[in-house]
Amino acid sequence: MTIQRVGVVAKAASREAVAAAHELTEWLGRRGLEVHLDEAAGRARGTNPSGPIFPHAESYDLVIVLGGDGTLLSVARNMANGSPILGVNLGTFGFLTEINRGEMYPGLLQVLAGRFEVEERSLLQIELLRAGNPAAVYRVLNDAVVAKSALSRIIELALRVDGHLVANYRSDGLILSTPTGSTAYNLSAGGPILYPQLRVMVLSPICPHTLSLRPVVIPDTSRVEVTLETQREEVYLTLDGQEGTTLGYRDTVRASRCPETVRLVRVSGRTFYDGLRSKLHWGE
Repeated sequence: MTIQRVGVVAKAASREAVAAAHELTEWLGRRGLEVHLDEAAGRARGTNPSGPIFPHAESYDLVIVLGGDGTLLSVARNMANGSPILGVNLGTFGFLTEINRGEMYPGLLQVLAGRFEVEERSLLQIELLRAGNPAAVYRVLNDAVVAKSALSRIIELALRVDGHLVANYRSDGLILSTPTGSTAYNLSAGGPILYPQLRVMVLSPICPHTLSLRPVVIPDTSRVEVTLETQREEVYLTLDGQEGTTLGYRDTVRASRCPETVRLVRVSGRTFYDGLRSKLHWGE
């Protein structure tokens, strides 16, 4: 695969990420590549981008994301064209990103020479139904969470899989997670860690009133429906921890596998298990 057209996206709130994006844009341009810098990164430095603007809807041979997991989640969720994404960690955790700042240029030289792999990650398509009618559609790489607000009492959720009632949950909420998101909120709520390429989703209750209600892993070919059965409580649907909306009585959140996938570039040689040891400090 020849790399010719590159998109560069940086966390606009990070001076380090913005500066690295401008430096990287010049470095790629000197190598004869067509580079599109994210507009927010350009304006964050107080100047208009001098080259083409990066639009998420177009296809690229490579998209480089400078920031942390949150920045990568935002880009991946909004790209629908399968462009391979290389994450450069400038944050604190960086479980999804592939390389750090010091590895950026050596890693890019490998990519430009064609020495890289592409790892596919599944997305969930989330539909919000109000009175049985579609109200909104979202995509998530990590998770969709139905949860009460800080001051609300316990809520009741009816969970159905492929039309079959699983349980009526009385809890603080429910997490619908991809394998990628299994190491995020799902893990904090007591859910299992899933290998990223598994074709499944995990449903994890948040502080259930009935202690026997445990996380369950199901095929991602299933259609999941979560209906709010509680009135007069503040309840929210949150997507990847970055987008959200309020839910009302009998609103339904429907989750299914998205036809598109996210393609992550791998150059470091680190495995998923290496990440568990280094990021989650296993064995220390």
